[in-house]
Amino acid sequence: MGSEFLLVAFLLLAGMGVYWTMVLFPRQRDFQRRQDMARSLSEGDEVITGGGLVGRVKRIDSEHGVAYVEVAEGLEVRVLTAALVDRYDPEEVARNIRLAKGEDENAVPRQTV
Repeated sequence: MGSEFLLVAFLLLAGMGVYWTMVLFPRQRDFQRRQDMARSLSEGDEVITGGGLVGRVKRIDSEHGVAYVEVAEGLEVRVLTAALVDRYDPEEVARNIRLAKGEDENAVPRQTV
C-alpha cells in the first residue's frame, strides 16, 4: 500500500511539473514581456492592438491604464494598455506572412504574442 501511494504521489507531482512547464510558465513569460512593452511605450510609437488595429500612440494615461491611439487621421480611440499586443513592425509582419505561406523556409519565426 505504501509503495502505491508513493507512486501515485510521484505521478501527480510529475504531472503538475509538466503542466507548469508547458502551460503556466510560457503564459507568465508572455504576460511579463507584454507588461514590459506597455511600460516602455511612448508617444509616437506604432502599436498593434489585441483586435488587430494598427495605430500611433498619442498619449498614455498610466494612472488609468489607458492609451489614446490614433488609428486614422483625426480618429483617436481609447485602448487599455493591456490590450496592446506589440509594437508594429511592417517588415516583421510581412516576414511572418511569408513564413505562413511557406515562401521563406530558411527564416526562423520570431515569437509574438
